[in-house]
Amino acid sequence: MQPGVTSAALILAGVAFCCLGQIGQSCSTIEQRFKFNNSDIYVRLRRGEKLQYEVMKSSTTLQTVTLDNFVTSSNLEATTTGSYKLTDGTTSIEFSLVKSNSTITHIRVTRDQVVKGTQPKDCISLNIGRTHWYGGAEQKEHYWPVERQKYSNFSYVPKELGNMGVAERYWLSSDGFFLYVNNTTPLFIDQNSVGYEGKLCMSALSELPYETRVTSAKFSYELAFAKNAKVAHMYAVQTLLGKPTGYPDERMVQYPVWSTWALYKAEVTDEVVRDFAQQIIDNGFENSQLEIDDDWEDCYGALTFRANKFPDTKKLTDDLKALGFRVTLWIHPFINNNCTAIYETAKELGYLVLDHDGSADTQWWNSQPKDAAYLDFTKTAVQDWFTTRLTRLQTEDGIDSFKFDAGETSWVPTDPVLQGDEYLTPLQITTDYVRTVAKFGSMVEVRSAQNTQDLPIFVRIVDKDSEWGWNNGLVTLITSLLQMNMNGYPFVLPDMIGGNGYNEKPPTKELFLRWLQANVFMPSLQFSFVPWNFDNETIEISKTFTQMHSDYTPYIMKLFERATATGEPVNAPLWWISPTDAVAQGIYDEFLLGDDIIAAPVVTEGATNRDIYLPEGQWTDGNNSSLVYTGPVWLMEYEAPLNTLPYFVRVGFTLA
Repeated sequence: MQPGVTSAALILAGVAFCCLGQIGQSCSTIEQRFKFNNSDIYVRLRRGEKLQYEVMKSSTTLQTVTLDNFVTSSNLEATTTGSYKLTDGTTSIEFSLVKSNSTITHIRVTRDQVVKGTQPKDCISLNIGRTHWYGGAEQKEHYWPVERQKYSNFSYVPKELGNMGVAERYWLSSDGFFLYVNNTTPLFIDQNSVGYEGKLCMSALSELPYETRVTSAKFSYELAFAKNAKVAHMYAVQTLLGKPTGYPDERMVQYPVWSTWALYKAEVTDEVVRDFAQQIIDNGFENSQLEIDDDWEDCYGALTFRANKFPDTKKLTDDLKALGFRVTLWIHPFINNNCTAIYETAKELGYLVLDHDGSADTQWWNSQPKDAAYLDFTKTAVQDWFTTRLTRLQTEDGIDSFKFDAGETSWVPTDPVLQGDEYLTPLQITTDYVRTVAKFGSMVEVRSAQNTQDLPIFVRIVDKDSEWGWNNGLVTLITSLLQMNMNGYPFVLPDMIGGNGYNEKPPTKELFLRWLQANVFMPSLQFSFVPWNFDNETIEISKTFTQMHSDYTPYIMKLFERATATGEPVNAPLWWISPTDAVAQGIYDEFLLGDDIIAAPVVTEGATNRDIYLPEGQWTDGNNSSLVYTGPVWLMEYEAPLNTLPYFVRVGFTLA
C-alpha cells in the first residue's frame, strides 16, 4: 500500500477486497479483486462514485467498464462453475472466463434476469485521441474509424434510419480489444451523447422495437483481448462472427452488373430494357447481367409482370440471353393493400406480420402509411410460399436470379408478433428473410444482414447519394466497405457507380469517374448511370477501368476462396497488414485488396492529387512500375488526373 493509506483486507473464497482511504478519513473506494482458476486473469471491482470493474492480466489493466445503473453492497461470490457473481438484490452479474492463453483472453459478462422497467448500462471509454475503433453499424454518414459516431439511447437493430442495413453488435479497437453483444440482449447504445462523451455504453431495455412482454430481459456480452486488432478480429471470426461457406458467382465479379434503377427509376418497360441492353452492346461493354428494377409488377407484391409494360416477358428474357445477358429482377418482401388478390390470400393464410392488436398495416417507400404489409419470414410456410412464387418467375419468365431489397426490422408493424425465440425479436425477421432468399444461389444480392456471415452471397451497400462527402457520398462507399468486411461480410457489392442520382442530382462526369476508380479493387462493378451519358473520354476511361477490374478477377476469386477457408476480409482497412501502425489505424480513404494491393482513389471534388500513406513493405507504383517505395512512408501530392487511379502492388506479387 502507498504511505498514508489504510488497508482493511480479507481473503474469502479466493477473493480479496479492501477499503482505501486517507488516514483519519472514512473509506472512499472499496476494491475487490478475484482471480479465475488456473489463470493469471483477474477482475477487479471498484466501488466509488460509480461501480466499475477492470479486467486485468497479472497486474496490467486490459479494460475498465463502468456499471452506470448498478448499485450494490454485496460481495462477489464464487460459483461452482468457476465464475463469479455480483448481486444487487434483483439481478446478478456473472463474470466467466471463456478462454485465456498467450494469444487471447476472453471474458463473458452475463445478466440473465434484467427486471422489466430497469435499464442497466455498462460503459467503456473510447480513449479518443489514443485508440481507434472499427466495426459497428452501416451508416448514412459513415465515419471511419467509428469513434466519431454519435448515438443517444439508440436501438441497435437493422433499420431504415441511417441506412443501417448491417448492424452486427461488434466493436473492435486498434489496441486489440473487442466487444460483442449477444443477440438475445435488447440492446440500446449511447456513444458520445450528452453525459457519455468519449464513451460507448450498452444497455438492455425491454422496450420497442424489442419484445416488451417478457418478464425480464437478458444482458450478455463478450470482451476479448489480444496483442493487436488483427489477432483479436480473427478470434472473433472463429468464435462469434463466423465465415462464409461458399462464395458468389465469378461472372458477377469479372463483368459489370447493369441496373435500370438509377438511370430509369420506375420508368421500366420492355422497350426501355431492350434499348438499355443495346446501348451497352453498342458502346462495347461486357456484362454479368441486366437487372430489371422497380415497377415491373402488376402491383407491389404480386410477383407477376405488368402486361402493359412487359407484354411477353419470356420473349424479352430469351432475346436478352441471345445477346449475352443474364437477367435478374428486383424483389422486395412487401404486399401493398391495393394488390388485393394476393394481399387477401396472404392475409387468409396468416402469412403477414401482425402487431399484437392483429393489424398488418405498415409502410415502406412505395406505399402510404398503413397501406402495405410485410411477409412473415419467421414462418416456414411463408418461406416456402415466397420461394415457390419466385421459382415460377424463373421457370416461366426466364429470370436467372434476384436482387433482394429491404429486409431491415423497421419495416414490420410496430410491436410485431414474430415466431421463434422472443428474446431475438425483432432480429429474426431480418435473419430469416435473408436466409430464405439466399437459397436462390450465387447470383443473389441482399442489402440487409443479421448473423448471416456464413451465406455465400453478395451483400449490397445501401443506396448512396451522388455526393462526394460524408453525407452518404463517395467517401462513405469506402468506409461502408470497410465496416462490412470488419463485421464478417467480405462479399460486398458496392452501390451504383456515381450514386443513385436522388433529388434530381445525377453524378457529374468527375464524380462518375472517381466513383468507378474507387470500385476497381472492390469485388464487383455495378452501373446504372452510364459512361455514354457524358462523352467519349468518359467511355474510354471507363473501359480502361472496367478492364482493369476484370484483369484482377482471378485474384479476387482467390480472396473469396480464402475468406471461406479462414474468414479473412477481402477488402480490409490499411492497418490489416501492419496492425500496430498508428498512422494506418486512422486511414479512411485507402483500402486493401487482399494483402498485396493498396487502393488510394481520389475522393475529393476537384482534386488532381492526393497524399497517400504506404505501410510497412515494398510497394510498386501501379501507374509506374519503375517506382518502388519502402514503407512506412507518406507520398505527398501524388499526381492523379481524372484518368488516374492511384494504387500500389506489393513487390513480388503477380496475377498469374
